[in-house]
Amino acid sequence: MKPDDNTVGIIGGRGAMGQFFRDIFEKEGYRVIVSGRTTPLSARDCAQQARIVVVSVPIRDTVAVINDIAPFLSGGQILCDLTSIKQGAMEAMLATPAQVLGLHPMFGPGVSSLEGQTVIAVPARCMPAAGDEIMGLLSRQGARVTVATAAEHDRMMAVIQGLMHFSTLVVAETMRNVGAAPAELLRYQSPIYQIETAIIGRILGQDADLYGPILQDNPEVREVVTAFSSAAARLQEIVYTRDQNGFAAFFQENSAFFAPVIPESMETTNRLIQGLVEK
Repeated sequence: MKPDDNTVGIIGGRGAMGQFFRDIFEKEGYRVIVSGRTTPLSARDCAQQARIVVVSVPIRDTVAVINDIAPFLSGGQILCDLTSIKQGAMEAMLATPAQVLGLHPMFGPGVSSLEGQTVIAVPARCMPAAGDEIMGLLSRQGARVTVATAAEHDRMMAVIQGLMHFSTLVVAETMRNVGAAPAELLRYQSPIYQIETAIIGRILGQDADLYGPILQDNPEVREVVTAFSSAAARLQEIVYTRDQNGFAAFFQENSAFFAPVIPESMETTNRLIQGLVEK
């Protein structure tokens, strides 16, 4: 069966992110077919019928799904994934005959559109026209598209997702262990601290089956977590010994490192604070 040129097949298209991207492609005039655990169409059907095939399944299912559909793909098709870890998925996609363009939406499916959102694109074996087609439609709908290799992506995600989620969960665990109930803390917090607590609550209000693999399966995360532990130990020693000179050095070293983004950080957080005050 020859894939239809105007058809996009989303494997996992009944999930929240799959449904989001179904809307994205339909806005561009594509016919979208979907497969899921309970749909009449199977993943293999999508692979055979669609020119653009998008794998939108949990991280730990991604490689298995790609391997399953590989025999049904051809060089005229574009194969994309939406997973948060790229090296394993890209290796599996490159073992197929299809053109390969990894995608990582840096947002959850609760957003209303692509406007102002970031999508990381990982073109690996992708003709310019295919890359332009997919990245162009994302840009037209307002996304900022950042191009990276799979290795670059995973190194960045080890910090952006791995470090941030790890440190957030450590803060949550610490608050629980010392008996600092979030609802009680709110009575004492100004807006900036409310924002920090809200970010913790936002993560914990989601799915452990998403955050676990992001931390456990990205091969770059372990080095970052080790560096985090070392930094925490250094700061702990400075605090426990009341070493003000050491603290000033620690603070200034990191202030200098963050200097290029401090003005924007101030502006962004001021807007967030004002928005919370005006709520």
